[in-house]
Amino acid sequence: MVSRVVTGARYGMRDWLVQRVTAVIMSVYTVIVLVVLLGGVPISYAVWKDLFTQGWMRVATLLFAASLAWHLWVGVRNILMDYVKPDGLRLTLQVMTLLTIAAYLGWTIQILWR
Repeated sequence: MVSRVVTGARYGMRDWLVQRVTAVIMSVYTVIVLVVLLGGVPISYAVWKDLFTQGWMRVATLLFAASLAWHLWVGVRNILMDYVKPDGLRLTLQVMTLLTIAAYLGWTIQILWR
């Protein structure tokens, strides 16, 4: 019998699934935005503002931003785990990445609901 040594590493299936689900969410949002933009109405500031005053568009945009943040975190974390070997440097870069992603997500929420 082979015993698996648990080292805190992730075994991949969850990360793979997260990357696929978030990519689908972002793709659907992109199609929605393209349909709105190519819908024949000339896009002006007023049209854009009216679009984002609708609740469904704000929620869809927030879902897109959260999906993008999660997708980004999984990808960058995996790259850092694969290529940055010193533990202290890797932890520092991961914390900086998380703080940056959180700041951008917070900024997105502020823009959508102010």
